[in-house]
Amino acid sequence: MGKGRVRMPISAYVFIECTAGAARVVAEEVGRIQGVQRSNATTGPYDVIALVEASDVNVLGDFIVSKIQNISGVLRTQTNVIVD
Repeated sequence: MGKGRVRMPISAYVFIECTAGAARVVAEEVGRIQGVQRSNATTGPYDVIALVEASDVNVLGDFIVSKIQNISGVLRTQTNVIVD
């Protein structure tokens, strides 16, 4: 980035697939992580959807791998960055 540019945080939805019966516990654990704005157990193809904020895409990637994917019961995640 050039001088004078302000780095803006990015937001993303993280869709989380869990092992059977783990959605509520995973949603609660994800919700306690700093940077998570909201985390809910849901119906549909994903068991938990979380709204997260990070300073940039690299921090977001590290956050998902080191924090969310390490929670017991998480099988896989899909991340969609918010563009508007």
